[in-house]
Amino acid sequence: MALYSKKVIEHFKHPRNVGEIADADAAAMEGSPACGDMLKITLKIDEKTHVITDIKFESFGCASNIATASIITEMAKGRTIEEAERIGWKQAADELDGLPPVKMHCAVLAVDALKSAIEQWKERHGLVEKEPTTPDKVLRKLRNVLNPLTGVSIVRMQLLLDFDVADGIVTIDLDLTPEHKFASHISEEIHEKLDHLWDVKEVKINFVGKPEV
Repeated sequence: MALYSKKVIEHFKHPRNVGEIADADAAAMEGSPACGDMLKITLKIDEKTHVITDIKFESFGCASNIATASIITEMAKGRTIEEAERIGWKQAADELDGLPPVKMHCAVLAVDALKSAIEQWKERHGLVEKEPTTPDKVLRKLRNVLNPLTGVSIVRMQLLLDFDVADGIVTIDLDLTPEHKFASHISEEIHEKLDHLWDVKEVKINFVGKPEV
């Protein structure tokens, strides 16, 4: 523990804003269980003032992961989303009186999770420029859908066989069977990433993998 500041140890032992907001206005998961650090952030945002009225986190990682998530939630709560978006990873690390260099990625992860949740809320409320949902955009979103067992994206694992975007309908073919133990989880993740896009009318997921013999 000698490598950690007193603030890091304090936020690790007594983290603030732990948990999940059941009726969250936005949620984002960043990280990978494969590398040992994952973080989920949920937000409540006032539609009129854009103030983050509540924020919670769930951490699946090390002491630095928990501490940076804790400090980020404290820094963001009560601020507008525009102010929260300007919070940087170095600022978060400084608030903790520093992090070991090998743990600096935890601050980056916490900031990325916060900004991803805010971006999701802004997309749902039409606060970002309405760019059409292109195949490239869909592919970028799908690269963030992870297999929960390996922490590797469905694209990298080649579970994504094919996809198409036409007339507001996104069709996705996955090399999984409907009975696969993670099929439901992956389906939910895909819908979370794509359903809210302004010009997407429907997301169709086809499980076309062959059953194991």
